[in-house]
Amino acid sequence: MRTLGDLYLIPNMLGEVRVTEVLPLKVKEIVLLCNHFIVENEKNARRFIKQIAPEKSQDLLELFPLNKHTAIEDKQTYLSYCLSGFPTGIISDAGCPAIADPGSEIVHIAHQKGIRVIPLVGPSSLLLSLMASGMNGQSFAFNGYLPIDKNERRIILRKLERRAKEEHQSQLFIETPYRNESLLQEMLQILAPQTDLCIACDITLPEEFIHTYTIREWKRRVKEINIHKRPTIFIIY
Repeated sequence: MRTLGDLYLIPNMLGEVRVTEVLPLKVKEIVLLCNHFIVENEKNARRFIKQIAPEKSQDLLELFPLNKHTAIEDKQTYLSYCLSGFPTGIISDAGCPAIADPGSEIVHIAHQKGIRVIPLVGPSSLLLSLMASGMNGQSFAFNGYLPIDKNERRIILRKLERRAKEEHQSQLFIETPYRNESLLQEMLQILAPQTDLCIACDITLPEEFIHTYTIREWKRRVKEINIHKRPTIFIIY
């Protein structure tokens, strides 16, 4: 019976920081083991591999792009090396693969084909922000990006606030960094004064900013912070 190669979920850093500060040695070992990688962006992936394993020859690498433009039929072929007995890695542009990331589609295919999936330890902005928020870590939901339309976004924000209150569930969401400021201003306008809001910005980086206050208190402090174009997790509770 033919032995299948394993599929490794390889975490990436969340920004410009030394590899050894956020990733365990095991990640380097797996990068050295694999020559075939499924990646969001080839340039970013090669840069990451060079950072974590500079001794690895870039000429050995075979990279398969996985993004919103990847055809369904291409995704079905990306695990061909695993099926032939060779290990393959999935590398996200930032953080952990398959969490708010297209890698989950490949993982699903791997399970269907009987390929062993091995997640590696690394930084997840969602979990790190929740850990540091002081909010409910027993029941929480990640809601991805909120609608771009202003009216739809306000409806969703009120819905999430009700859910947080009625179900005692922390509600996490993100925004395109250049729209962070406008989203924050909307929350300050429409959420109840007693609602807690955590703003977690630049997680694991030297300029990391994580604070939780009520909406009432944030209105007083908002001029003290700058989250424009900075990767940010928002949590309400």
